[in-house]
Amino acid sequence: MYVVPPPQGSDPSGLAGPATGAPPPRVYQVWKGSNVFLLQGRLIFGPDARSLLLTIFLIAAPVAIFCIFVARKLMNDFSHHLGILIMVVAVAFTLYVLALLFLTSGRDPGIIPRNAHPPEPEGFDGILETGNGQTPQIRLPRIKDVVVNGISVKIKYCDTCMLYRPPRCSHCSICNNCVQRFDHHCPWVGQCIGLRNYRFFFMFVFSTTLLCLYVFGFCWVYIRRIMVYEHTTIWKAMARTPASIVLIIYTFIAVWFVGGLTIFHLYLISTNQTTYENFRYRYDRRANPYNRGIVDNFKEIFFTSIPASENKFRESVSQETGSQHRMVGGGFVSPNMGKDVGGMEMGRKAGWGETAGMDDLEGRGSIEDGLDNKESGFGNLPPELSRNMSAEGTDGRAAIHPRRSSWGRKSGSWEILPDVLAAAEVREPNRLGSSSNTTTGS
Repeated sequence: MYVVPPPQGSDPSGLAGPATGAPPPRVYQVWKGSNVFLLQGRLIFGPDARSLLLTIFLIAAPVAIFCIFVARKLMNDFSHHLGILIMVVAVAFTLYVLALLFLTSGRDPGIIPRNAHPPEPEGFDGILETGNGQTPQIRLPRIKDVVVNGISVKIKYCDTCMLYRPPRCSHCSICNNCVQRFDHHCPWVGQCIGLRNYRFFFMFVFSTTLLCLYVFGFCWVYIRRIMVYEHTTIWKAMARTPASIVLIIYTFIAVWFVGGLTIFHLYLISTNQTTYENFRYRYDRRANPYNRGIVDNFKEIFFTSIPASENKFRESVSQETGSQHRMVGGGFVSPNMGKDVGGMEMGRKAGWGETAGMDDLEGRGSIEDGLDNKESGFGNLPPELSRNMSAEGTDGRAAIHPRRSSWGRKSGSWEILPDVLAAAEVREPNRLGSSSNTTTGS
């Protein structure tokens, strides 16, 4: 299990290079999500990957009891050595279920790589903010409309990943990543369920249901054999094999969970929905732009190639890629910089500390709260300009995103319009003159 160490040395970016003589870190070593990596980035798990141990125990332990106390005693009850197949099938099917569990939890579910900086606003329609002499900030629209199969779909801007989420994408607050075709975060597999592992997740749940039915059925077969051979009642036969009774009760309870989950996901697949969409959007009340018919919906899940991961976790981090880890505005950028407090999609709600962090990142004073010019960072601008900028910034759907002055520009400063400079120059002598008059009068 890999834990990212704190940066050492004098390199402010925390990235080694030819100057230090050490090899640059790999992507998984500077990963900003909450994931856990194994085998040097070859396997990626969620932050709750330890729950896999409990899931494996809940699957393997009952099968072990079944093989020892039930299947072993049935081996001699069937002719032509067919009885041994009962144990062989149980063991092989269990290994198959565990393999599906591993394929679900140990792979990239469809994480979209984060941007190093916010996207360029279309037509530069954003609002320019100065923020008490701080680096200017761009206000981007939080929601955009895109057309999917002739139906308008809204996409949101993710403050954490600094990108507009594609359709069906959502940000998981547990893994702290934007995941394509996000279904849900499953604590039993310790991973998000998304575009690249949903097929294996469904096969895991469905196979676990079959395994429960298999154990449940042969426990009753064993009880029936005791009744026949000993000419006794069912109650006395059940008393002769308490292990079978425990397994019958256990699998009966488990099949309600995994079986019900299987039926629910069959419905989702047939209508081309995700769990998140089903609980949030309720497509049964409006048109589903992704529904292509039952046959095509099943083909999309089971008979299409799984896209390759967009993340190269084992690649070395270049200086350009690593620049997002350097200081911006005099401080280190936190991995949780700009966490989407208002748009947490799944997991937990934001705490007070996270909310305070967002306030700090957004300038320690919002023009949306009706603050005066000085508090909102417009104290050094003419009153007319600051009032206009404050009025334009009252759109509640917009998000503030810090930008470096050199992004996408050849020079290291922002271009200021001549009329703004002229107004500032006119205001500055007047302020100095009034200040000197006050001093003289005193």
